Parts: sequence; C-alpha cells; structure tokens
Amino acid sequence: MKTLLDSSVLIAGMLGLHSDHRRARIWLEKAKNGEIEAIVSAHSLAEVYSVLTRMPRPLQVSTAVALQLIERNILNYTKVIALTADDYRDLIRHLSQAGIAGGAVYDGIIANVAAKEQVDQIVTLNAKDFHRVYPSLAANVIVP
Repeated sequence: MKTLLDSSVLIAGMLGLHSDHRRARIWLEKAKNGEIEAIVSAHSLAEVYSVLTRMPRPLQVSTAVALQLIERNILNYTKVIALTADDYRDLIRHLSQAGIAGGAVYDGIIANVAAKEQVDQIVTLNAKDFHRVYPSLAANVIVP
C-alpha cells in the first residue's frame, strides 16, 4: 500500500521521548519491514531536520544526530518525492483560490506530493490542515 508519511509522524516516530512516539513508530516500522511503500515529501526532510534541531529539551537533538536519524529512519526506507517548479505554481494557484495562507501552505506541499504520487493513504498527527488544503484527499488521511 502506497503511504505518505507526514513530517509529524516521522518526528514522533524517531524520538522515543515524544508523547506520540508509540503510535507513530509503528508506521516507520511498517516502512522498514516493507509492509507499506512509504513516500515522503522532499520538503518534509528539511522540516524534520529543522524541528529535530530546535525542539525544546530533552527532545532536541544535535545536527549530527538529526542527520543520523533522518538517514537511518527515512532515507533508507522511503521514496522521497520533490515537486517541480510547475507543481509549485499549480499549488500556489490552488491555495490562493482556496484562500489558504500561513503554515497550512506547507501541508499543502506535502498533500500535493500525495496527490502527485496517487498514494492510498496519508498518515499524519495533524489531519485538520490536510483536510483544509486538499479536501479531495480527506478520505485518505489516517491519524494513528
């Protein structure tokens, strides 16, 4: 099953002290075991790195540890998909027409990757913005 893993799931799944670790970690294990075809937005890589290195202590990790976590848990077991310049142009038009601004734009990037890759499901800890930016994908959003 083709599954897009949102950055919220990736972050929680990698940090044992995170309050959502157990329910998110299951999805990283499914990717590692080949139970799902895991898709990650290229944007999520930068987002995950940023969040891992700026979270409040004790969750915050060093830049070197963040890189190791990303390599061991994401890059080795997922297919990373980037949007093209044309994809971004179309996305910005879509968001503008829908009246969407602010941080939800970044969920729009991730949702656009899901649509582009025709995933069967999106796994996120924050379904609200996904429902808002791409209502057509709402039925495919899973909150573990």
